[in-house]
Amino acid sequence: MTGKLKVSIDRDGCISCGNCWTTCPEFFEQNPDDDRSQVIEEYRTEGNMGEGEAPENLEDLVRRAADLCPVQVIHVK
Repeated sequence: MTGKLKVSIDRDGCISCGNCWTTCPEFFEQNPDDDRSQVIEEYRTEGNMGEGEAPENLEDLVRRAADLCPVQVIHVK
C-alpha cells in the first residue's frame, strides 16, 4: 500500500467501550474530557482529534480496532 491509511472516528457515536485504545494504544486513546476515542496527537490530521493517518506498521492493528468497534464509528480507507 502506498501512502498512509486514513482513519476517521465519528466521535459523537462513540460509546467509550475502549476496544480501539486497548487494541492499538499506539494510535487511539481515550479523551480525558469526554471519555470518547480520539487519535493520538502524533498521527492527527490538521490537529483534528477524530481524524488521522496511520503509519504502515500500525495499519493491521488500526483495521482490527475498527473491526472490533461495536458501533462501527471508526472508518478506514
